[in-house]
Amino acid sequence: MPCESAHYTETAKWLHWLMAAFWISAWALGFCAVHWHAVNEDHQVTFWHKAIASTLLFLIVLRVAWRLTHPAPALPGNMTPFMRKAAHHGHLVLYAVALMALPLSGWLWSSVVGRSILVLGLFPLPPLTGEHSSLAPYVKGFHTYVAWACGVLVAGHGLIALKHHVIDRDGVLRGMLPGRRA
Repeated sequence: MPCESAHYTETAKWLHWLMAAFWISAWALGFCAVHWHAVNEDHQVTFWHKAIASTLLFLIVLRVAWRLTHPAPALPGNMTPFMRKAAHHGHLVLYAVALMALPLSGWLWSSVVGRSILVLGLFPLPPLTGEHSSLAPYVKGFHTYVAWACGVLVAGHGLIALKHHVIDRDGVLRGMLPGRRA
């Protein structure tokens, strides 16, 4: 395994912020599609929600490959062993749930109701399964609960980054900004 680096690479930083922008946009569009029916009468909000969210499936492959070949910098020295473990596990949960389970469950939901997904409106994803409308309420429920859990995870991730910046003043947030070092 490669040794730890002193800083995140610029590519890692750009992938982080690009995925954050895509994820937040997809989450907000999904919320609007479900809760503000008046703005989604023609299903364009749903179309763009799917188009943006499905892109995360491709970006996560790039991000994981980059991360495996370019290790993250060491955590700040002022972190306790418990905090280090929590940070490691928290990032694993973000990758697994917010970046993989959420878009995969949305893809499955579209598959069981027989609706297509166009990645960025350019090309279709193949269905994960045939149409099974009897499963739709369960898959929808799972996707909805995962989305809310992810919203809490992502908000917590942002709040912890702000804590590092405002309270700890340890450079963690600055070190994740493109063009900056901690």
